[in-house]
Amino acid sequence: MKNTFSRFLLLPAAVLGSLSLFALTTETAVAPDADNAGLKLPAGFGALKVAETGGRARHITVTPQGTIYVKLNRPNAAGKGILVLHETSGGKAEVASGFGNYGGTGILSTPEYLYASSDEEVFRYKLNGKGEVINPDQPEKIITGLVNRKQHESKSITLDKAGNIYVNVGAYSNSCQVKDRQKGSMGIENCPVLDSAGGIWQFKADKLNQTYGSGIRYATGLRNVVGLDWNTQANQLFVMQHGRDQLYDNFPSLYTSKQSAELPAECMYALNRGDNAGWPYIYYDNQQHKKMVAPEYGGDGKKVSTGNYLEPAAAYPAHTAPDALLFYTGTMFPEKYRNGAFIAFHGSWNRAPEPQKGYYVVFQPFKNGKPSGDWEVFADNFAGSEANAAAGRPEHKPCGLAQGPDGSLYVTDDKKGTIYRIVYTKK
Repeated sequence: MKNTFSRFLLLPAAVLGSLSLFALTTETAVAPDADNAGLKLPAGFGALKVAETGGRARHITVTPQGTIYVKLNRPNAAGKGILVLHETSGGKAEVASGFGNYGGTGILSTPEYLYASSDEEVFRYKLNGKGEVINPDQPEKIITGLVNRKQHESKSITLDKAGNIYVNVGAYSNSCQVKDRQKGSMGIENCPVLDSAGGIWQFKADKLNQTYGSGIRYATGLRNVVGLDWNTQANQLFVMQHGRDQLYDNFPSLYTSKQSAELPAECMYALNRGDNAGWPYIYYDNQQHKKMVAPEYGGDGKKVSTGNYLEPAAAYPAHTAPDALLFYTGTMFPEKYRNGAFIAFHGSWNRAPEPQKGYYVVFQPFKNGKPSGDWEVFADNFAGSEANAAAGRPEHKPCGLAQGPDGSLYVTDDKKGTIYRIVYTKK
């Protein structure tokens, strides 16, 4: 069944004023692929492959006018790190152009600006009334000099409603050992990584050439956050942390390989300024539902932390790599999805000898701005088969999420560059 919507009727008044009467009365039909793009979805939903970009597609944003911007992990053969896609027919799109000579992860848009990040800097581009970048070769540099030590280097970004931009600065370490990722190496006291990384920094979205000194360390003790979003209902920042690796590899006398595969949880945190989530001193055990002292700092898998560290808002399976978080505010999907969270899990590489996991998009219900009830797998089979997923050889790896102006859900693929679109078809 086709899902038909009038995208233009959902635009702000200022944007509507710039569109022709023809555009206002034109409808676009979105037709799911016959096989739902190979995805497994709840009843009533359909999916299509919007485009094949051929690059490692990271985060994505869609303007109110329907222009799609995709951030590539590395610039493509033409040297472009941001792709511009325009819709063609049936909900499909094609790559129309590209700009930006840098790789990275973060990208988002407002009606006035497109924001994008490299692994060291954050830029913004002025948009016109059609959602098009005015001067793609002349971005404004708003943040510079962020740490990039080639481990957890991506700089994901989000905005609040007060003109602030939030940037993840991942820890350039697994667990702040004297010798990183080495068997038996203990943790460094007063972990120096936290001085410039391992947290979320807040900056002004309209101020040029900001550095660490002009920003605020909004929250600390976060090993690496790739997925983050501002929850407008709660008026609060939520983030998804990648939990630490190698409990068994580094401390085989304290953990079994199975424990290492199942610990620690990937955690969602609801942040306020000054919060400390506890990395590298603790990890969250989703089986005991407790914050545990990390073995690098005297833990043994049984010692519970007594530190004043933030409790997770929700927890998910270990090593599944949550790479995007999106609070759904559209009206296309049924009521149960309103103000809930979609999370894209990139998938694991380090659960052996247990099967690898992830490679799916999940839905976390929310109520009154807080997680409420169990999470559920929403879109699955990006890997192509259960055997592919278990072996860690997925065909596609979900990474970025965006909400279209009609309320559809866009998903990027960080392996082959496929762009997916999920729609609700049951009316």
